[in-house]
Amino acid sequence: MAIIELAKLTKTYRIYQKKEGLWASIAGLFTREYKEVRAVQEIDLRVEEGEFVAFLGPNGAGKTTTLKLLSGVINPTSGTATVMGHVPWRRENAYRRRFALVMGQKNQLWWDLPAQESFRLHQQIYRIDGREFDRTHDELVDLLGVRQLLGQPVRELSLGERMKMELIAALLHSPQVLFLDEPTIGLDVVAQHSVQEFLKHYQELRKITILLTSHYMKDVAALCQRIVIIAQGKIMYDGSLAGIVDQFSSHKVVSLQFADDRLPLDLDRYGEVLEREAPRAKLRVPRREVPDMMAGILRDHTIEDITVEDLPLEEVIAEMFSLVQRNEAQGVVDSQTTTVP
Repeated sequence: MAIIELAKLTKTYRIYQKKEGLWASIAGLFTREYKEVRAVQEIDLRVEEGEFVAFLGPNGAGKTTTLKLLSGVINPTSGTATVMGHVPWRRENAYRRRFALVMGQKNQLWWDLPAQESFRLHQQIYRIDGREFDRTHDELVDLLGVRQLLGQPVRELSLGERMKMELIAALLHSPQVLFLDEPTIGLDVVAQHSVQEFLKHYQELRKITILLTSHYMKDVAALCQRIVIIAQGKIMYDGSLAGIVDQFSSHKVVSLQFADDRLPLDLDRYGEVLEREAPRAKLRVPRREVPDMMAGILRDHTIEDITVEDLPLEEVIAEMFSLVQRNEAQGVVDSQTTTVP
């Protein structure tokens, strides 16, 4: 059953292009130049109940705009969307009680108050029954291990501790759909891992539907079975992690261990040398050239060990984004400038 459905969803912004100088500012009172930017362009997407989906893309691709549309924060220019049967931008109370939005760069907790005071405020806002609130509150606090921090003002917490409190606040009313926008941004490795483990466990426990945006590929690899990649406001890929590598990776990484302590002087003729420390070397080789490369190096040198691996996911995604940015620089982007009197 599809719990999130998007059809031709589009969001366009008109941005005023202010020119430098006094006379240009005065002229702008009478004639203004606007740039039209399509942040989201006719997106079609279905997310099934209980899925944990990663929504990836470069900065400005339309990820956060899409989450804002789905949470009802902004209205679309055209197209339709439903979440659990609700149209988000109608902002019905029945819908607000069934989803949550967590943005890593924005706070929903009172800065100068302990988090437990904000939790009580959320109880009143969502009209959560007292016993249900206590049960859910205690479960989340114990899962995240923050009971000793509940009486401490939010401003005194570390970034990782604050994010844990933000997650508790978002989940107190037991939403069926959770939108996460960069939940681990700025966190250290330990805090990232802690948040990842919590989200993975909670999603498996409650079977809620989660849509995650993140620039940390470790978040994606640890949590998501399905990946949706958006660029220039359009969906470029929708599938599995393995499928991304198969479709967009143009190279393989070949690791070699030579029989003696020396590396061949002609190593670079087999591929781009990434690492060299005798007797080991690591090469980056075009996928289609790997069989010939392996045959040649095994013929010319004595090899004790050889492994062939895909590029790290971060590099594959970066290659794809670089291609998109090159296209954008060449003018392959759907935007236009208009002058309005």
